[in-house]
Amino acid sequence: MGLSINRSSKHAQRASRTSRWLLGLGALAMVVIGLGLLVLMTQATGNRERYNQNYEWLALINAVVASGLLITILWGAVKLLLRLRRGQFGSRLLVKLAGIFALVGVIPGVLIYVVSYQFVSRSIESWFDVKVEAALVAGLNLGRATLDTLSTDLSKQARVAATQLSDVPDVSAGIALEKIREQIGVSDVVLWTSSGRMVASAGQSRFQIRPERPPLQQLKVARQKGSVEWVEGFDEAISGGDKGRITALVLLPQSGLAFDEGRRLLQVTQDLPPTLVNNALEVQAAYREYQERALARDGLRRMYIGTLTLSLFLAVLGAILLAVVLGNQLARPLLLLAHGMRQVASGDLTPKLALQGKDELGGLTRSFADMTQQLLDARTHVQRSLVQLDTARGNLQTILDNLTAGVMVLDAQGVIQSANPGATRILRVPVAAHQGLPLPNLPGLESFAQGVAEQFATLRLDKDAHELDHWQKSFEIHTTGQGLTETAVTLLARGAVLPDGMRLLVFDDISEIVSAERAQAWGEVARRLAHEIKNPLTPIQLSAERLQRKLVGKLDAQDDAVLHKSVKTIVDQVDAMKRLVNEFRDYARLPSADLKPVQLNTLISDLMVLYANEPADQIPRAPVVTSLDPACPPILGDEQQLRQVIHNLLQNAQDACEIKGVVPQGAHVGLRTEWNASRNRVRLTVTDTGSGFEPNILKRAFEPYVTTKAKGTGLGLAVVKKIADEHVAKIELGNVMQDGEIKGAQVSLSFALESTVSSTHQFTH
Repeated sequence: MGLSINRSSKHAQRASRTSRWLLGLGALAMVVIGLGLLVLMTQATGNRERYNQNYEWLALINAVVASGLLITILWGAVKLLLRLRRGQFGSRLLVKLAGIFALVGVIPGVLIYVVSYQFVSRSIESWFDVKVEAALVAGLNLGRATLDTLSTDLSKQARVAATQLSDVPDVSAGIALEKIREQIGVSDVVLWTSSGRMVASAGQSRFQIRPERPPLQQLKVARQKGSVEWVEGFDEAISGGDKGRITALVLLPQSGLAFDEGRRLLQVTQDLPPTLVNNALEVQAAYREYQERALARDGLRRMYIGTLTLSLFLAVLGAILLAVVLGNQLARPLLLLAHGMRQVASGDLTPKLALQGKDELGGLTRSFADMTQQLLDARTHVQRSLVQLDTARGNLQTILDNLTAGVMVLDAQGVIQSANPGATRILRVPVAAHQGLPLPNLPGLESFAQGVAEQFATLRLDKDAHELDHWQKSFEIHTTGQGLTETAVTLLARGAVLPDGMRLLVFDDISEIVSAERAQAWGEVARRLAHEIKNPLTPIQLSAERLQRKLVGKLDAQDDAVLHKSVKTIVDQVDAMKRLVNEFRDYARLPSADLKPVQLNTLISDLMVLYANEPADQIPRAPVVTSLDPACPPILGDEQQLRQVIHNLLQNAQDACEIKGVVPQGAHVGLRTEWNASRNRVRLTVTDTGSGFEPNILKRAFEPYVTTKAKGTGLGLAVVKKIADEHVAKIELGNVMQDGEIKGAQVSLSFALESTVSSTHQFTH
C-alpha cells in the first residue's frame, strides 16, 4: 500500500510539473512573440516604406498575441474564481498574491503610459514647427544655389577650353585635352563629334572601352545653345554610394567653312565633393519626409499612440500573467506546506510532495517532507511496537490462560481486577463472574480472602522494616470430612505488590504434592512398622504352639478346649499380623519394574484360571466377566507387578460388590481391554456393581490406609498407583453413572506401547 501511495504521489508530481512547464513555456512563447512583434512594429514605424508594407500585419499579429494573453489571463481568473467559490484551500492566498503582483505591474505601466502619451503628442506637434520647415527649405535652396554656381563656373571654363581646341586637329586632340584637364582641374575631358562619336579623351574615360555618351537631348541642346550643363548622381546616389558630378557640354567654335555636322563638342566632367553630395541628399530626403509626415500628421499621431497603447496592453497583460505565475510559484510551496499540515493534523502521514528548488521555500518543503517521513517512520515503529506489545500481551494472556497455577490481580481494597481460568479451576468458583467484586465475596473462600488480606497487610509493614517484596503461605480450602475421610484443597499462595499499586496473587493446587508427601511418609512408617512388628511375631507363634504341645493331655477336657481355642486364636492373629507386615513391606519396598514386552490379554487369561476355579468351601465371590480386545498389541511392563495390579483391582471390585458379606444377585466384576489406535495406547478397565466411590474418597483414594471397607489396610490402590507410575501408565478413578445414579465403580489404566515407553524413559533419564 505504502508503495502504491508513493507511486501515485510521484505520478501526480510529475503530471503537475509537466502541466506547469507547458503553461510556462506557452506563456513565455506568447510574451516573446509579442515583444518581438512589438519591436518589429516599432522599427516599421520609423521606416516609412516598412510601415506602409507591414504595419497592418504586425498590428494584427500583435493584437492576436494580446488576445491570446488576455484569454489566458481570463481563463486563469475564471479558474481561480471557481476555486475560490468551491472554497478550495489556498484560493484566497493565490488571489491576494496575484492581485498584489498585478497592481505592482499595472499601476507603474499606466503611469508611464499617461506620461508617454503626453510626451508623444507634444513631440509630434513640435516636429512640425514653422522654423523647422523654413530651415529645411533654406538648406534645400542653399544646396541648389551651390550646384548652380559650380555648374556656371564649369561651363565658363569649358567655353574657354573649347576656344583653344577649335584649331587643333583630331590627331593631336588627345594631348591638348590632357593639358586642358590639368589646367581646369577636372576629372574627365572628352571630345565628341556632333553625331556622338568620341574623338579623343583624357582622364577616367580614357581607360574605358566604351565611354558613356552624352544623352541625345543634351547633344541637341548644346548644338542649339552652344553649351549645356547638368548635375548627375543626386537622384540615384545615396549616402556613401556613387559620387555626384557636374557635366558641361560645349560646342567648339566653327573654324573656316565647316558644316554643322562636322563641328565638335567638348564634354567636361567634374566630381563633386562627397560631403556636399551627402548633405544635399540628406537635406532633400529630410525635406521630402517632412512634407510627407506633415501631410499625415494625424495618422502619425494615431500610429505612435496605437503602438504605445498596444505596448502598454502587452506589458500589462504580461505583467498580470507574470503576476499570476509568480504568485503561483510563491504560493505553491506555502500551499503545499499548509495542505501537508492539514493532512498531518488529520493523521495522514503519507509521503508529501517537496519542491526541488534551491530557495528557502523549496528547502522548507523538503524539510517538512523529511519531518513527515520521520513522523511516519516513528508512527510505523510505534505501531510495530504496539503490535509486538499486543502480541506479547496475547502471548502472556495465552500463557496465563494455560497456566496450571491461578493468577489474580487485586487492587489495594482487595477488589478483583482480573483472573485467569486457572484461578476458576483451582478455587472451583467462577472468578470471572465476580470480577469487580471484593475477594471475600467469593462463596466458600472467606477465610482464604481474609488470610490473603492479612498477608498483604503484613507485607506492607515488613517491606518498610525488612524490604521484603513478596509473601508466601499455604492455605486449605473446601475442607470436608474428618479423619481419614477428610478432604481439602491445599493451595500454595504467593503475593506481591505491582509498581502501579495493584496486588498480584499467584496460587497453585499442591494437593497432589501433599498427597505424595503423605504417601511417602506412610511408606516410611510402614517400613519401620514392618521391621519392628515382624521380629516378635515368630517367637509369639512358636511359644503358643510349644505351650499347647506340653499341656496336651494334662488338662481336663474343658481346659483343653480353652487351651486349644486360645492357641488357635494366637496363631491366627499372628498370621494376620504377618500378612499385614508383608503388605507394609511390599508397599514400602516395591522393587523397580523390569519392563519387558507383555501381552496383556494372555496375562489376564492366566489370572482368570484362579478366579474361575475357586475352592468350594470358600464364600462365593462376585463373578469376573472379561472382554478382551484381540487387536491389543504387546505393552512394555513387569509381568509380576502387572499380576499384582490386576489381582488388587479384582479383589477390591469383588469386595465392593458384597453387601454385609453377601453377594447380591446379578453382581459381577467387569474386566476388559481396549486398543486405541489414534492415541497408540492399550486401556485396561475394571468395573464393579457396588456402591461406587464416595466423593471424598475419590480425592484421596491412592493414599495409604484410606479405605471404607471393614477389613483391609487401604494399601491396595496405593500399590496399584505406584506400579502404574513405574509403567508410565495413566490411572483414572470414577463411578459408573446410569440415569444420574451411581451403578458401580470403575478403575482404568492406560498403557503405552513399547516404543513410547522407551522414549519416555530415555527422556526421563
